[in-house]
Amino acid sequence: MDVSKASVCYSNESVKFFYEKSNKTISDLWRTKDIVVVTLGLIVCCFVIFANILVMMAIFLNRRFHYPIYYLLGNLAAADMFAGISYMNLMFHTGPWTIKLSIYQWFARQGLIDTSLTASVINLMAIALERHQTIFTMQLHSKMTNHRVVMLIIGIWVIAIVMGLVPTMVWNCMCNIKECSTMAPLYSRSYLVFWAVLNLLTFTVMVAVYTRIFMYVRRKNTRMSQHTSQVKYRETVVNLMKTVVMILGCFVVCWTPGLVLLLLDGTCKKCDVLTYEKYFLVLAECNSFMNPIIYSYRDQDMRNTFKRILCFACRPKHRKGEHSGVRFNTLEQEARRVRDGDSEQANGGQVVLKDAEKILESSDS
Repeated sequence: MDVSKASVCYSNESVKFFYEKSNKTISDLWRTKDIVVVTLGLIVCCFVIFANILVMMAIFLNRRFHYPIYYLLGNLAAADMFAGISYMNLMFHTGPWTIKLSIYQWFARQGLIDTSLTASVINLMAIALERHQTIFTMQLHSKMTNHRVVMLIIGIWVIAIVMGLVPTMVWNCMCNIKECSTMAPLYSRSYLVFWAVLNLLTFTVMVAVYTRIFMYVRRKNTRMSQHTSQVKYRETVVNLMKTVVMILGCFVVCWTPGLVLLLLDGTCKKCDVLTYEKYFLVLAECNSFMNPIIYSYRDQDMRNTFKRILCFACRPKHRKGEHSGVRFNTLEQEARRVRDGDSEQANGGQVVLKDAEKILESSDS
């Protein structure tokens, strides 16, 4: 008898049934908390969709961005835009509207969010690895072919879609009602733990990669300060370090609370995880509109392209050869910039160029 009860599946039950079993109430009336979360969520979603569409248009229109790193940034923008659409769909199917959903509509709602967020996180790690490879090989852009970039992007979306389908197809609690989670009443607790741990491991890899970049750049900065007083070199290094700190800080602030809450939901049945659930959900979504700001808006070429898209009638002044230090220029690129520098500083530039080349030779050895 115990075996037969354990094998019973509740696929024909309503969403309300699973919510009641998980002690997660569905209010029939709109509470102040629900209105605040939905309003804030919709505002964030609109900004996310708009900002990431702008980034994708800029990368498509400006030939200067037709390089592997910018293709990955464009794919990141596509993932974040998809996250904005997924969250907007969630906002229109939450609160008192949840009770009207069928089981498969509920799985579709959650699957869209899982897919979009997984794609965004994997994109972030792919960008970190790409930057690590280019900086340590003294290059501005990766030598990855367009074919490999396309295959990488396809692989990212395949993994993201699989992660979105896993709980719907196999890893749910409809046939094991005692294992239903509290935050996602149709998801198994073990799946929430798996998903949270997987993302925390991805986060750890990103921290390790950017920490290594940080230490490498700081070491180069020390060598440059000992051999030359040229300001442009240090500006490039400082901008890179600031960007790394912003990337890590934004990721930690936006994702850590939600991942910790998922772990608590999966491992601690007595913990109250519903009080801050919706607010942490909105906080995680904020990472999707912070990415365009961090990775794109700090690039001056990207800003100029934004201006041309938003106000095509206005012709912003564009200074030839102007680039942002956040482009992760290496010492080799800076040496070239000195070589092509202003004529007024030609004599001084030659001295600095020799120093830079000596540093490059010492670093290679």
